[in-house]
Amino acid sequence: QIQLVESGGGLVQAGGSLRLSCAASGRSALAYTMAWFRQAPGKEREIVAASQWGGRDTYYADSVKGRATISRDNAKNTVYLQMNSLKPEDTAIYYCAAANGILIPTKAANYDYWGQGTQVTVSS
Repeated sequence: QIQLVESGGGLVQAGGSLRLSCAASGRSALAYTMAWFRQAPGKEREIVAASQWGGRDTYYADSVKGRATISRDNAKNTVYLQMNSLKPEDTAIYYCAAANGILIPTKAANYDYWGQGTQVTVSS
């Protein structure tokens, strides 16, 4: 099975940028649909972006379209989330997740493996 470790979170001012990293081990991330989710206090975990297995297609939540880019470095077995023009409402714990199968699930329940999360805080 695949293990996931996120990094790159932190405190950033509104309008700034962050790049989150998800280092995978155990299996190649290419064999999975990889996604970034986030969860703010008192809210449900929501999908931010996803990259279909093999890197074939991507999905972005409406709230981050035009501001986020999900990418893979296959040589490093790492998935990235670049977030630009950050807003205070982007504040959350960001999780990397992996799903078996050929589709791009958008619900957290459909993902099989999770990292521990990394905190992103955007100050106004």
